[in-house]
Amino acid sequence: MKPRILVTGGAGFIGSNFCNLNQDKFEIVALDNLFLGDAENLDSKIKFIQGDACKLEDLEKCGKQFDAVLHLAGTSSAPMFMEDGFVDGYVNSIESFCRALEFARKAGAKKFLYASTSSLYGNNPLPLLEDQHVHPLNHYAVTKFAYEHCAECYNRVYPEIETIGFRFMSVYGPNEEAKGAYANIISQFIWDYARDKAPIIYGTGEQFRDFTNVKDVVAGLTLAIQHEKPLGNEVFNIGTGNSASLNDIVKGIQKAMNITQEPEYIPNPVKEGYIHGQHSDINKISEILGYKPSVSLEQGIADQVANLRPEKIRKTSSDNLRG
Repeated sequence: MKPRILVTGGAGFIGSNFCNLNQDKFEIVALDNLFLGDAENLDSKIKFIQGDACKLEDLEKCGKQFDAVLHLAGTSSAPMFMEDGFVDGYVNSIESFCRALEFARKAGAKKFLYASTSSLYGNNPLPLLEDQHVHPLNHYAVTKFAYEHCAECYNRVYPEIETIGFRFMSVYGPNEEAKGAYANIISQFIWDYARDKAPIIYGTGEQFRDFTNVKDVVAGLTLAIQHEKPLGNEVFNIGTGNSASLNDIVKGIQKAMNITQEPEYIPNPVKEGYIHGQHSDINKISEILGYKPSVSLEQGIADQVANLRPEKIRKTSSDNLRG
């Protein structure tokens, strides 16, 4: 019998990729309120329930028994906490985490996996290591900091359920259109070029990120679910161990799209905790779970360009946020 998995945020970017790529391995139920997701991201064979992970009654609609819960619902970037999003960002993010965690235990799940963030590291020395002292520089990172501490405490009280967090680096790939302005910079630049617009870069473009294809992220999450030895409470970096500048990204997209139009450079308007460089150490996840990233940045960009969905990007905001 296939393991039964609940994926909150299952119609979103990472969630839908996890569901689609793993539908032969697991019996999957995807829950999503469609704030940042799109039901059309999911293969038609996957059971989808429209609902909110903040609401117990919606979680209960998904079923009574699960082997694991993958919690990907909630805020996914710092700009979501700007202006009117401040209170809702905190309340919805933390409430959905706690509700999903408690639901997972009562549903008999042995593992609760969740999305943390590399933003916790701020501008720590590189490469980024899981045992570094972290000091969240923005409101988004604070919520993920709360996730990690809540998960640690929960596992101590209820050791029968493993709590496993993943500090995602800069994840890119298909199915981000519903995120609009909150999508990864690679998606935003591709969409701009598809609209015959010049991508906008903050500063010089020499800032760099550990750009990680969503297929590799899904592979890491899958390894954790299938891992037979007890993990208890763990937090893993999930990235490539490499990095590229925004200028490098533009060159890669120009090559893939056969475009020569240059980006527009503007002063960086981000005032809260701007991260200049990101480069992960992935030794821990590699040694414990056997994780090995397999999608090169060149191939990942080429695949995304080849699978561009013009009918979807027309619905996205062009007022992009240039992280």
